[in-house]
Amino acid sequence: MPLRINHNIAAMNSHRNLMKNTEVQNKNLERLSSGLKINRGADSPAGLIISERMRAQIAGLRQAIDNSETGITMLQTAEGALEEVNRSLINIRQLAISSANEAVNDESMLAANQQELEDSLRTIDRIAKISNYGKKAILDGSMGANGVAAGDNLEFVSATENTNSSPVGGYAVEIKTAATQSTVKGTVSLNQALIDAGEQLTFSEGGKTLNFETIAGESVETTMNRLEKAVIASGMDVVMVRIPGSAATPDAPQFLSFKHNEFGSEHFFQVASSTSGVLSAQADVSVKIKNGDDVAGFIGGELGIGRGQYLTGSIPSKVSGLKLRYTGENTPPPGKMAGSVTLSQNSLVFHVGPNVEQSTSFSLRSVNSNKLGSGVTNDSGFRSLNDVEFTDAERSQDAILIIDRAIDEITKFRGKMGAFQKNDLESNLNYLRNAHENVTNAESIIRDADMAEEMSAFARNQILVQSSTAMLAQANQTPAAVMKLING
Repeated sequence: MPLRINHNIAAMNSHRNLMKNTEVQNKNLERLSSGLKINRGADSPAGLIISERMRAQIAGLRQAIDNSETGITMLQTAEGALEEVNRSLINIRQLAISSANEAVNDESMLAANQQELEDSLRTIDRIAKISNYGKKAILDGSMGANGVAAGDNLEFVSATENTNSSPVGGYAVEIKTAATQSTVKGTVSLNQALIDAGEQLTFSEGGKTLNFETIAGESVETTMNRLEKAVIASGMDVVMVRIPGSAATPDAPQFLSFKHNEFGSEHFFQVASSTSGVLSAQADVSVKIKNGDDVAGFIGGELGIGRGQYLTGSIPSKVSGLKLRYTGENTPPPGKMAGSVTLSQNSLVFHVGPNVEQSTSFSLRSVNSNKLGSGVTNDSGFRSLNDVEFTDAERSQDAILIIDRAIDEITKFRGKMGAFQKNDLESNLNYLRNAHENVTNAESIIRDADMAEEMSAFARNQILVQSSTAMLAQANQTPAAVMKLING
């Protein structure tokens, strides 16, 4: 074996292996101390790119979870306020029923009920004003779609989070057909002879039936009054149509006329009379009165869906969910618009996903008393809950209709809000938590170090470093053999 002193190849080889083993051992130490098998791009370029993207997704999922949870707490805050509004409405309805008890009420009792009504209305308005989430008012209408209608017989009812804000000048409203009621009018007048002969009238509506028979000797006016009260007492959604001053004397013959309380094609009733023409065309044959017509028209150039007097924007369109009421008996002249509606969209937007455009919207309506119970036809002229009075029995009866509508609106709104919380936020929250767990697990597989495997590798590399160090020491002793030859 040749002996050289200028280059110690064995030492160089041992040194190279020592450096390699030391470098690998240092990486083992780095992974064991950090818990990560990818600490820099050089460790795994592709793995680093994937894991960093997953880390961004994990952070987004974590924040989306927080967003959903805070959204739920906001809706629960609104729910608590609406529950108090519901209680106030139930109390107001109880007062209305008390005030309608005409037989025993006196002025002082009605005044007391009226005072309590006003206090309850102030409570509802106060709740609408002070219900906040942080500094954000949630039940004053500012967190929903707010609109105002311009035009005779045109009213803005509501809009949803799907309705777009209107352009300057608002959405033009064109009415093609005005809503009508199911109506019947006799062609033969009710006279004294028919009354004395015992005219029989039959009404049927909504599963309710009324059989009415005239009493011989009663005047026409008395019979008409008794028939009107009987129809009201039956609970049918039918009303007698009477023209004041149509009868010159109590015995003057009068034509019978009735109509359904509700507008539209969904409502009808049946009538029969024992004399042809008094109500039914044929004697003792029940006839179904023709259904009314639904309003028809366009909102902002988009087709509206009519139901009774209510016209709702079609889906999908820029006016989806926009609901208007047209109370006119006739359509506007050809070429003339019924009016316009201006709408501002301020619905709440909840960002409930980890990525762009993963959001959902919900509109919080106003619960102010002047926004509840509107759109109910009544003889007292009450336009909303804020207008109701208990000053007499008739007004109290009409007030019950308004209050029932207000209760229905609040309960439906609470149901809609509960469905949004359950199906949009809570269900999404369950998905987010599951996704957060799985994506975190995927990121862990790519980037986290297997500590048991790293410890085994560290022990192996530690032995190799010690062995390389020993061999380097031995290689460095090889040139010493040359001295033996020189000294030989």
